[in-house]
Amino acid sequence: MEKSKKIRHSAICPDCNGNGYIKAMLDEGKDHVILQCDTCESEGELYVDESEVIESYINANSPTTIDKSKLN
Repeated sequence: MEKSKKIRHSAICPDCNGNGYIKAMLDEGKDHVILQCDTCESEGELYVDESEVIESYINANSPTTIDKSKLN
């Protein structure tokens, strides 16, 4: 049996803009603190398997109620 390859998709983290860290200000702009990004675990990218992308697409586009007026 042949092993199937999992296709991974990556995207730039929206919280740190791909840097892996976030700059925060303390005391109304006087002090700067650099924090590690928790969203992407300081990698700068988010990774998702293709099966998760397809599953979320199907769930987002499936109707929760059936509108019988649209059926033929």
